Amino acid sequence: MKKTLLLVRHAKAEDQSKMFKDFDRELLGSGIMDSARLGHFLKAEGVAVDSIRTSSAARTYQTAKIIAEQLKYEVDQIEAVDKLYSGGPQAYLAVVNATPETVATLLVCGHNPDINYFAEYLTHADVGSMEKCSMVTVEFEDLTWAEISAKSGTLKNYLTPQSLKDRG
Repeated sequence: MKKTLLLVRHAKAEDQSKMFKDFDRELLGSGIMDSARLGHFLKAEGVAVDSIRTSSAARTYQTAKIIAEQLKYEVDQIEAVDKLYSGGPQAYLAVVNATPETVATLLVCGHNPDINYFAEYLTHADVGSMEKCSMVTVEFEDLTWAEISAKSGTLKNYLTPQSLKDRG
């Protein structure tokens, strides 16, 4: 059975300042719009997300929540995972490997550089630094979530906010 992993970098957030901890930064208006546009695109494409996991940082949770709302996904079913905030690519792999087999499509919302390192680890593709509110789609053939590891996936696409705007 094919598995699909959607890796989303959080949308544009407040600049880091002495007034806010990095963890607490919230989305800006443009980040909210980009998140809604990405969720709307996924809904229009008929993407059925079975599970959403996100860093527990404010900006990632908000990004995941807005996407979920567009998908008509139950927001209270979003799982916030503390280790996705600063746990490195290993934390992303642990989340993926622990995913139940009933899930065909998993969306993980996180942070650079870890999320783009993880995409490159899975696909051996040169993803580079993912833009804010961009999404990488990785597919896996005939693997369980627990079996997913280095170079086991295929990069299917890389969407940016600009590429979605260009689609109209």
